[in-house]
Amino acid sequence: MSATTRREWLLSDTPSSRSQARWGRRYQLWLAFRRNWLAVAGLAVVVLMLLLAIFAPLLATHDPGAQQLANRLQPPSAEHWLGTDELGRDSWSRLLYGGRVTLGMVVAVVALVAPLGLIIGCVAGYAGGMVDKVLMRVTDVFLAFPRLILALAFVAAMRPGVESAVIAIALTAWPPYARLARAETLTIRNTDYIAAVRMTGASPWRVIWKHVTPMCMPSLTVRVTLDMSSIILTAAGLGFLGLGAQPPIPEWGTMIATARRFILEQWWVPVIPGIAIFTASLAFNLLGDGLRDVLDPKQR
Repeated sequence: MSATTRREWLLSDTPSSRSQARWGRRYQLWLAFRRNWLAVAGLAVVVLMLLLAIFAPLLATHDPGAQQLANRLQPPSAEHWLGTDELGRDSWSRLLYGGRVTLGMVVAVVALVAPLGLIIGCVAGYAGGMVDKVLMRVTDVFLAFPRLILALAFVAAMRPGVESAVIAIALTAWPPYARLARAETLTIRNTDYIAAVRMTGASPWRVIWKHVTPMCMPSLTVRVTLDMSSIILTAAGLGFLGLGAQPPIPEWGTMIATARRFILEQWWVPVIPGIAIFTASLAFNLLGDGLRDVLDPKQR
């Protein structure tokens, strides 16, 4: 099938199968997405940073934990592309491995909070009554506290570390997703097609799982993408305060914390991981804005 034929097949107004209609819809969304060059740039940066983190063992020029005190605080050079830190460790290698830790924490938090918030919101919105009141009051309790402050409290109650930071951020990040899923469910549950599904004898759990949650996914996807920047900042903030990843683990927030005293003289040591945090946060925000324009019908 040539490129022209494939394009005509995807853009057909009369698809001959569900598969063709599904792929045609995805292709139209991609065409709409790529018109926003900032969103495409954000997607490219996100993919690039993920690839750098995944292939860090192949791209690193030095062992990220190897100390060479004779080469401490060296400026960027041919041997050390981004210089060295206060213990003579290669900053480029530590930045790559730090991306694995920071971005890995973000992926772990999203994998925990997105399904949790989706299920709680859909159940509350569809069930209504006392179930809705109880679940939403619990959600309100978590929303009453600033995310970073609540995460600090949870980490302090456990022990500093990557696992504790992921759990703490996840416990503070799910309420907005539950609120969003509940709002979407309230507009969906009284529609004609949901009534038709109930008339066929489908159980409430089947209605929620098969028909309500898929309708909530576009809005949830946009919210998750936009929230990734705040998750990165929270993870880096916990690392900076000494409650996230612990030295000598290379993590962007921890790297800034250990090098902040050199900001005036050897500025590249703390600035480089700061630039990485800024770039990742900006890229996810641009990507989220582009997805919102494509997936949110209110933006069209």
